[in-house]
Amino acid sequence: MNAISPASRDLGLLALLLVILGGVWLALGLPFTLRMLVEASCYALLALGLTIQWGYAGLFNAGIMGFVALGGFMTVFLSFPRNEAFWQSSMPLELAHVLLLAAAGAIVVFAASRLTRIGAPKGLRTAVTLIVLAIAYLVVMSALDPVASKIEGGPGWIGGMGLPVGFGWVGGGILAGLVGYAIGRICLGLRSDYLAIATLGIAEIIKALLKNADWLTRGTLTVSPLPWPVPHAGDLGFIGARAAYLAVTAIIIVLVYLLLERAYHAPWGRMIRAIRDNEIAAAAMGKNVNARRLQIFTLGCVIMGVGGAALASFVGIFDPGGFVPLNHTFLIWVMVILGGAGNNRGAIFGALLVYVIWVMSEPAALFLFGLARDLGRDWFGWVAPSDLDSRALQMRVFVIGLTITLVLRLAPRGLMPEPVRRME
Repeated sequence: MNAISPASRDLGLLALLLVILGGVWLALGLPFTLRMLVEASCYALLALGLTIQWGYAGLFNAGIMGFVALGGFMTVFLSFPRNEAFWQSSMPLELAHVLLLAAAGAIVVFAASRLTRIGAPKGLRTAVTLIVLAIAYLVVMSALDPVASKIEGGPGWIGGMGLPVGFGWVGGGILAGLVGYAIGRICLGLRSDYLAIATLGIAEIIKALLKNADWLTRGTLTVSPLPWPVPHAGDLGFIGARAAYLAVTAIIIVLVYLLLERAYHAPWGRMIRAIRDNEIAAAAMGKNVNARRLQIFTLGCVIMGVGGAALASFVGIFDPGGFVPLNHTFLIWVMVILGGAGNNRGAIFGALLVYVIWVMSEPAALFLFGLARDLGRDWFGWVAPSDLDSRALQMRVFVIGLTITLVLRLAPRGLMPEPVRRME
């Protein structure tokens, strides 16, 4: 008996997903289904960013949440309307003075990190760089604190720049890429488990910075409503607005998918996979392992930043405290593992399927628990616990855990595993 071909398998899985979506449509209506699909498409972008880091290069990024938050922040900073109370005061000039100090400090730190170019030992270079970095930090913070207090006591925060939403999404990708590049320069020489710990810690630092910089992000006060790249529901209705938003995210996914597929099959992609499969052999062939890893890590962070910006815009609210590892790191790992690491189609399919399961597990659990309560009472006189409904709402984590356990038991490489090509 011949094994099922990958194309037939993919078509079967796609048909299954369409059947599930059709059931959601019939049960909860088209507006809810469209909202779920838009959010799932944003998660698909995040999954594509992770699958090239983990699936292509074997880099364990446990700090996805930080890059999602950076994408959301840039959407606020570039796309949210201007706060005229801030811009009409003298505070922009005072803040610009602080930024100049920060830029000068960055230049001095960079110069210190290049002391080996003039013959200084590496140990002396590291010590001087750390000392200069500490001094620059203290100088900049001593200048920033009074300005920040003045802003928070006056206009409250600096507001956005009022640019089109597309600038915010691109800016989110650029900022996430720059931060990813800086992290990669420091951490990519570490073992995979140490890299995971480092990225996890840095993500929490990013979240804490955004949460406590009230003058920049409003902190726990949140920012809303964020602008959309398409007309809102008031202009097109719920269905039209969400369908238009879904079209925008779908176009971005198609473009990213085509670019990643081209890179995967190019010599660059083969080199990245060779480094993943046998780092020592690749280095022996003259490949710059750390440089190639830095490229793929930065590219993945750029895609995550765009995905985070698209997700924040659609949700309509920026709340730094709302970024949690369960929703913005763990769930994306489940999507990539379940879909198939290293396969872009698998990452997209895994994102759609897992997000549908994640969203629908709550109403499904409520229905099943309610049915059990009614039947138990009618047939056996069972008195259900008073908190049965709240217990049902916690079932989504159990359902996701059960799903990935079953998938990994039956398909250890995911539902759409990376194709293996053998040279004859």
